[in-house]
Amino acid sequence: MKDNENSSDKPSPKVNALLIIDIQEKIIRPIFNKDSIIKNIKKVIDAYQILEENIFISEQNPLKLGSTIPKLLPKAEFNKIEKMEFSLANKQEFTKELKNKQITDLIVCGIETHICIQQTVLDCLQKGYDVILISDAMSSRNRVDHEIALKRMIQRGATLTTTESIIFELCKTADRKEFKEIRNIIMS
Repeated sequence: MKDNENSSDKPSPKVNALLIIDIQEKIIRPIFNKDSIIKNIKKVIDAYQILEENIFISEQNPLKLGSTIPKLLPKAEFNKIEKMEFSLANKQEFTKELKNKQITDLIVCGIETHICIQQTVLDCLQKGYDVILISDAMSSRNRVDHEIALKRMIQRGATLTTTESIIFELCKTADRKEFKEIRNIIMS
């Protein structure tokens, strides 16, 4: 999203938000490759808390599906949004917070790729956000659902990346004082 007021000036700096979608106990049990997905989401969260702010966690019908897996809760401040709709993008508290913080780029991980992630991403793309999908930090019960959903979101304008790639992209340089801590997260 760009600042519409001085369109001839440089665009506003990008402001990132990390969306962690529905990493709940009852949802994750049947997920394809879940151990690797959990490990990668934990790396993303740990690194993001050092490098950035603006973390959002959604929970789909938490009364029936439980809360976010405790080890995947950020230590830093975050916004938790409970929902019944599959798309997070239609929750007023979420969209209001994005607008208030002038967030332009959404970095997405979680489950399930073909349901809540896909619907959220397609809606956010339609609203003008840039969306980055951390492909190895999201999954579905069936591999084919995950793969087709990724293709569909990419066709609509989302960008595909991996856990390690997005962490280094956010870090930008090995000169950064936090780099040693980031390297340790990557190597874990």
